[in-house]
Amino acid sequence: MPEIAEVARIVHHLKKSLVGRTLSVVKAQDDASVFGKVGTSATEFQKSLTGKKVLDAGQQGKYFWMIMSSPPHPVFHFGMTGWFHIRGEPTVHYRPKDIDEDEVWPPKFWKFSLETEGEPKVEAAFTDARRFARVRLVDCAAEDIRKTTPLKENGPDPVIDKEVLTEEWLLQKMKKRHVPVKAFMLDQANISGIGNWVGDEIMYHAKLHPEQYTDTFSANQVKQLHTSMLYVCQTAVDHLADSSKFPEDWLFKHRWGKGKKDAATTLPNGAKLTFITVGGRTSCVVPSVQKKTGPVAADVNGEDDDLDNDANVGKGKGTSAKRKTVPKEDEDEDAHDQSVSPAKKKRASASKTKGVKVETEAVEAVPAKKGRAKKPKMEEEETSDSPLVSSKASKKMKIEDEGQNGRRRSGRFTNAKV
Repeated sequence: MPEIAEVARIVHHLKKSLVGRTLSVVKAQDDASVFGKVGTSATEFQKSLTGKKVLDAGQQGKYFWMIMSSPPHPVFHFGMTGWFHIRGEPTVHYRPKDIDEDEVWPPKFWKFSLETEGEPKVEAAFTDARRFARVRLVDCAAEDIRKTTPLKENGPDPVIDKEVLTEEWLLQKMKKRHVPVKAFMLDQANISGIGNWVGDEIMYHAKLHPEQYTDTFSANQVKQLHTSMLYVCQTAVDHLADSSKFPEDWLFKHRWGKGKKDAATTLPNGAKLTFITVGGRTSCVVPSVQKKTGPVAADVNGEDDDLDNDANVGKGKGTSAKRKTVPKEDEDEDAHDQSVSPAKKKRASASKTKGVKVETEAVEAVPAKKGRAKKPKMEEEETSDSPLVSSKASKKMKIEDEGQNGRRRSGRFTNAKV
């Protein structure tokens, strides 16, 4: 997922290629997720931007925007796989394009494309394969963009909000929480822009364990965390997410081998790398450097274990416990649609009716919990092996039975002689 440095790279290219230019052509493909989930549409986006001049571009953490000559202004979030392409520019940070390679335009999975008037013409496009990106329109003055939703709900940016994100601010914020420190940093409501790899890099340089609870660190440890946070974020942004320019002693240079054959399991100095799950995300840890100095959510065992995010999730198992540990990294990043379709619900209902025996056995096999036992409603279904008979048919059968036998079901004789 694009993090603070990758977004800074795009803002850099927007300022270089689009700022000061008028958008003569805007094309958008309607997408119920990318546009619709944040209250806009491709038609509205296209209409709002066509003919307007791009005055500037800005960023807060993982969000970025373009300031137009008049409201509304577009605000973007990349989600998992979103990206902004400018034709002929190396906006992609992780895969340098071959000069001789033919560029397909618009790119695959494009959601909208832009063209500027005049020469030289600039062409740009926004793509997203997995459709977790969000494109919204904010109708406000340019200087108020950060005061509107969703930006106002997000925490300070470690690069542009240093006057807010101070050492004292961080100390007080952490003391009020009782969650694993990495999960705290991934929560965009606390701090904007920190994602998985940036979080791991910060923890490694601070020499702190990512699972340790936020309210258990000393003032000196919080000071080191603050220093490492500003250093890692600023360095990554300064290099515009170009990992080839990152310092050689960064964890980033060695962390990507998990699950790959013949991948390195140690740093060049011999320190072992291990992987755990913190805040619902795989984390790279160097145990010989990142020592535990206080209570942690779980022990490092080299596997992706479920972690408890607070004291109330101590003994939970399964997906419900794990779901509680996932931070609000961004508003839609993990918003997978888990709803059951009507067809599936219908099939599930039918299977319950047909499989009464199986369900009865399952109920008997599970021991009842104290105070929560409920009598299963199986009596009607268990006695419904014979076809249902209407009340009229029942009366008719009763009369016929009386006429033939001469007595009622109670055993008394009526017409017969004794």
